[in-house]
Amino acid sequence: MTSTNLKITINAAAGSAAPYEQLRAQIADRARSGRLPAGYKLPTVRGLAEELGLAANTVAKAYRALEADGVIETRGRNGTFVAAGEGESREAVAAAQAFAERVRRLGLTEAEALAAATEALRARYTTD
Repeated sequence: MTSTNLKITINAAAGSAAPYEQLRAQIADRARSGRLPAGYKLPTVRGLAEELGLAANTVAKAYRALEADGVIETRGRNGTFVAAGEGESREAVAAAQAFAERVRRLGLTEAEALAAATEALRARYTTD
């Protein structure tokens, strides 16, 4: 079974991953790689289920997992879209923004802030 727009292929053979997991993994991989750009509108649950020959609950389960992981976002009646960044990326951006605000309040220059961040990262990654 293949989705022509997303190029999703579901392998129904025994021993392969569950269909919802195959769907989840393929959409996540395409979003991570940029083949599905941020803002790309995904088909409706019902539409993708029909296209792939799956139960709507199977697609809904994959979409829920992707949304929980921050890969996609549902915008009410407007539909479901590839999110601006994955959960970890969003968290990193939020942390960086908080850091930028904090060093600004402390009166550090950009060079001083970058040096502090670089030193903190070096210390963290050399102790792991």
